[in-house]
Amino acid sequence: MLPATFSIRDDFPPTDYAQWRELAESDLEGATFEEKLLTQTYEGFKVQALYTRADHSGDDDPLGFPGLPPHVRGADAWGVRGGCDLRQEYLHPDLGQSNREILADLAGGATSLLLRFDFGARTGLDPDDSRAIARAGRDGVMIYHQDDFAQLFHGVDLASTPIALEAGAAFLPAAALLVGHWRRAGIPANEARGAFNADPLAILARDGELPMPIEHALAQMAELANWTTRNCPHLTSVRVGSAPYHHAGATAVQDLAFAIATGIDYLRAMEAAGLTIESAAKQILFSFSLGTHHFLGIAKLRAARLLWSRVIEACGGSASAGAMRIHARTSKRVLTRRDPYVNILRNSSALFAAILGGSETITSAPFDAAAGLPDDFSRRVARNTPLVLQEEGHLHRVIDPAGGSWYLDSLTEKLAGMAWELFQKIERQGGMTHLLKSGWVLQEIDSAFALCERNISRRKEGITGASDFVDPAQDRAATVPPDPREMRDAACLRVARLRRENSALDRLAGLPIGADNRFDAAIAAAASGASLGQLAEALRFHRADCVPIAPLAPHPYAQPFEDLRDASDRWCETHGRRPAVFLAKFGSAAHHTARASYARGFFEAGGFVVSGNHAFDDPQSAANAFADSGAKIAVICSSDKLYPQIVPGAAAALKASGARTVVLAGNPAAQQNAWEQAGVDRFIFIKCDVLATLRELLEDEGVLSS
Repeated sequence: MLPATFSIRDDFPPTDYAQWRELAESDLEGATFEEKLLTQTYEGFKVQALYTRADHSGDDDPLGFPGLPPHVRGADAWGVRGGCDLRQEYLHPDLGQSNREILADLAGGATSLLLRFDFGARTGLDPDDSRAIARAGRDGVMIYHQDDFAQLFHGVDLASTPIALEAGAAFLPAAALLVGHWRRAGIPANEARGAFNADPLAILARDGELPMPIEHALAQMAELANWTTRNCPHLTSVRVGSAPYHHAGATAVQDLAFAIATGIDYLRAMEAAGLTIESAAKQILFSFSLGTHHFLGIAKLRAARLLWSRVIEACGGSASAGAMRIHARTSKRVLTRRDPYVNILRNSSALFAAILGGSETITSAPFDAAAGLPDDFSRRVARNTPLVLQEEGHLHRVIDPAGGSWYLDSLTEKLAGMAWELFQKIERQGGMTHLLKSGWVLQEIDSAFALCERNISRRKEGITGASDFVDPAQDRAATVPPDPREMRDAACLRVARLRRENSALDRLAGLPIGADNRFDAAIAAAASGASLGQLAEALRFHRADCVPIAPLAPHPYAQPFEDLRDASDRWCETHGRRPAVFLAKFGSAAHHTARASYARGFFEAGGFVVSGNHAFDDPQSAANAFADSGAKIAVICSSDKLYPQIVPGAAAALKASGARTVVLAGNPAAQQNAWEQAGVDRFIFIKCDVLATLRELLEDEGVLSS
């Protein structure tokens, strides 16, 4: 007979952490708990195997409640109501093609637009400027004139579509062109929505230069913030983008500290221009890149909110001013050119973290973005990914879905604490602007990335489709770039036809930086037909006293392996074949399968074609098959138990059959000298330097130059 009531405690009595740990250690067969069950992060701390109530920092929730300081759990008590703003990016140089992409995305669920100006425009140059020859049409839309917006936005309801700009150093002239277009379209400034995204420190970090001294760029940013505060309540003018640091290899702690330190420098510049801390803080949108470690991504966004709330409180701002607004997007450093469909999963993981971390705005990456301009299909998949997460996964229907996790709360506090210490160090040494110019930031990132780089090289950090689980038949994403000369010629003709000299330009050129009406004069000049290049010159771009710095070079995780496969492709095009490896397998499947599989994956990651599907009973049979394969590299694959019987004869027979290099799959340990004397040239095993070995073997093949 069943009892009248059930209690889970009857069948599952309480177990404390000590009991759990004792049981876990008993299963480790002599290995230490710390070695096997704790995870060391690149930030410098260890992630525990299990988090419990004991990891909670007190009776009260130190991370607050949704909508209340310190805003870790979101700026709004109701969460991100209606879902995240899906802000898709546009960078096809042709205005007509970008317009078609915009209309397709808006019809398919995108809710705002991010326009990336081409490299020439981002530095304040028109396409027919001699300095723009190598920049025009590169990495962005060719927007140079107010009328270009008319073509770009044809068929777009601007009254209901927020517009964000990625205009590099030319944020002021680009904003003037956009405001002029809004006015022409009948949209008052107080109804316009979007973001101008002035972010001079990020531009300096990424490009290594600005077309003006950084002090002037900060002053122009403050000018724009001042005008936006007075005229556009639904716009932000300033962005703190940590992407240059993140893509260069910064840890999450560095990412956070550099972002907060940048925000402080921007607050100082805006305060010097007359804005209150309250107004200045509300002008800033923070932008973070998220990789595939979704727990770390969630915690990074929550920690950022905690840090910024503390900063604004210390500066005397209100609780509402300390509510960070976040734009999150998929990290470019985790995307691959090879096996691009895997990027769909990477993008999904990053967006999952962005939504759970409380981002108000997200940008979803097309799976072929690392290979060039995305096509219609990849754009469709990109916009549908967050829609599935929200509309079918219902992630946005829960207020702070990450709340209550002891692990995430602990990770948030750990990241915030370490980032705060680094931020204070930055402030003590003169602030972000000073340390960026001095090269200190670059040195810190390079030092932090060294361990990650080492782990990638040794495949401790595996990259699916690039270093691990490689599909040799899977080519790079096929992209057909537009003809840059044709694009530039068309843009030159268009701008020459539209560009007008006008008296408003003269008035703009005569105004000093910081004048109250200077941005209004820029808008008037744009409305009178001035081009972006003309506005930039009037605003005193391209100064001779600009001092360049060493740029933060991006480090895509997969690039070292993809470079090897690119070299193999080029070799194949020239010689009609790829560098080859032959697997000499000995013994039963139980003896050779594991190491043969490891060796196959090892060499395919470097662009080698791998042959040898059968096991051999004797060395000569293997040597004969090797000679027929056409390869110059042979890999002996079997078990440690059989190697003493096999290696001496197999190595000698393979060398006699023409093997330039004999490789043994497995760690030789104490047998290394014996195997080398028998004729083995190299050893491959877990934790060896895969990348260095592949490079050296490709050099031996002539595929890479030494």
